[in-house]
Amino acid sequence: MMERVRLSNGVELHYERAGRGTPLVFIHGAMGDWRSWEAQWPAFTAGYDCITYSRRYSFPNRNDMPSPDHSALHEAEDLRLMLDALDVERAILVGSSYGGFTALALAVSQPQRVRALVAVEPPMMRYAELSEAGRTARAAFRRETIEPANAAFRGGDDELAGRIMTGGINGAQAPASSPQQMQRRLQNLRAMRMLALSTDEFPLLAPAQLAALPMPVMLLSGESTAPIHREIFANLAEAMPQATVLRVPGAGHGVSREQPGFFNERVLDFLKRVA
Repeated sequence: MMERVRLSNGVELHYERAGRGTPLVFIHGAMGDWRSWEAQWPAFTAGYDCITYSRRYSFPNRNDMPSPDHSALHEAEDLRLMLDALDVERAILVGSSYGGFTALALAVSQPQRVRALVAVEPPMMRYAELSEAGRTARAAFRRETIEPANAAFRGGDDELAGRIMTGGINGAQAPASSPQQMQRRLQNLRAMRMLALSTDEFPLLAPAQLAALPMPVMLLSGESTAPIHREIFANLAEAMPQATVLRVPGAGHGVSREQPGFFNERVLDFLKRVA
């Protein structure tokens, strides 16, 4: 059953909680919401106290406060305050895309709150700058996706912007979205807009900070992911030699959605061993 919590900073978050055991929080990507983890819910609630929630500007939250520099740092602070409100001292974090970025941001700022961390292709754009291939991929992604999508957002055509961003993020090899998936993305256009028009949507988490994280970390990427994600992931994995790194066959950017059985099995096995 979906519930709502109001944080001490005035933000409201909708969430669902089920299961028993070690607390585990699922964190969705840029155009997802609390429903994004349906394919994981039965497998994980069988052994964990699971929470899936909608981030600040995602459906069905009604937060409308301005945030011109909105980023994963704000989302991480919301996550910390939600853990406080729900009396969760330490949790396992499982995040996809911008949710993975959010999880890493909390781990850097509050490592004592994170028992273990699983991140699927966090879009930490500044890591593309660490290699020539990454710089080339970033330039193409900015030219072909970010700039036209931002122009559409500024022009008031949020639906067009959302479709451009969806195509650019998922890549040409991604399976076609179902009508239900597209409808959910359209419900979360405001969340994408707040990031797209932010002055710093991809703040730097320094390589030294990530390499020093004390908790077990697993990084996942789809073997068929878009070039921008492939290059960012390669540089991120190099910066985190302590992490368990897994590239998932038959998947693009949406690993947990595209290969849920494989994802569930491997992540649960990792958590059983380390957490």
